Amino acid sequence: MNLTPVSFLIVCPMLFLAGFVDAIGGGGGLISLPAYLFAGLPVHQAIATNKLSSACGTSLSVIRFLRNGLVNLKLALPAVAAAFAGSSLGARLSLAVSEDAMKYTLFIVLPAAAFVVLNRHLFGDGGGEAKADRRTVVVCILSALVIGAYDGFYGPGTGTFLIIAFTVLAKMSVPAANAQAKVINLTSNITSLAVFLLNGQVVLLLGLAGAVCNMAGNWLGSGLAITKGAKIVRPVILIVLVLLLIKILTGF
Repeated sequence: MNLTPVSFLIVCPMLFLAGFVDAIGGGGGLISLPAYLFAGLPVHQAIATNKLSSACGTSLSVIRFLRNGLVNLKLALPAVAAAFAGSSLGARLSLAVSEDAMKYTLFIVLPAAAFVVLNRHLFGDGGGEAKADRRTVVVCILSALVIGAYDGFYGPGTGTFLIIAFTVLAKMSVPAANAQAKVINLTSNITSLAVFLLNGQVVLLLGLAGAVCNMAGNWLGSGLAITKGAKIVRPVILIVLVLLLIKILTGF
C-alpha cells in the first residue's frame, strides 16, 4: 500500500496511547489494531503490522517487570512454550481465513474483548505472589495455549484475558498476574509476527514508527498504578470502539 503522512499521523499517537494503556492493565490492542485499520491497511496487514509494534512495546514492560522480580520463571518458561504453540497455530489460521470473514469476525471478537476489558467486576486484587505449585502451572500452561492462539489469530484484549485468568483461576495479585501475562503476551506476539513476516504481511515502515511510539507509551504506563490508569483506559477504549464501529459500517 502507499503510505501517506496522514497514515503516520493516525498511527503514531494512537500507538503511544495503546502502549500506555496496555502496560497498565492490558487491552492496548483495542486501540492499536483500529489505528492501523483507520490508516487504511487491509485486515491481515493491520493485524500483522500490529504484532510488530506490540512486540516491541511489550518487551519494555517485560524488562521492567523482570528487574522488579515480579516474573516467576518456573511458571513463565512452560507457559512460554505453550504460548509459542498456540500463537503459531492462531496466526496460520488467521492467514487461512478470507478478508471478508476476518471483517465479520471483528463484529464478534472486538465487542467481546471490550466487554471483558471494561467490566469492573472481573478484576480483583486479593491474590498473592505467583507460586509454581501444580495447579498454578496447569492454569498458566492452558491459559497461555488457548489465549496465545487467540492472540495469533486476532489479538486485542490478550493481556487482559491472561490477567483475568491468573487472578481468578490462579489467585495471583494483579501486579503478579500482569507480569506473568506480559511474558506470555510477548512470546505470542513474536511467534505470530514471525509467521506474518514470512508471509509478507507486515508493513515495516509504518510498523516500526508505531513500535517506537508504542515503546514510549509502554515505558510510561508500566510505571503507573493500575487503579490510576483505569480512569483513563475505559473512556479511551469506548471512543475507539465507537470509531471502529462507524468505520466497519461505512466500509473498510
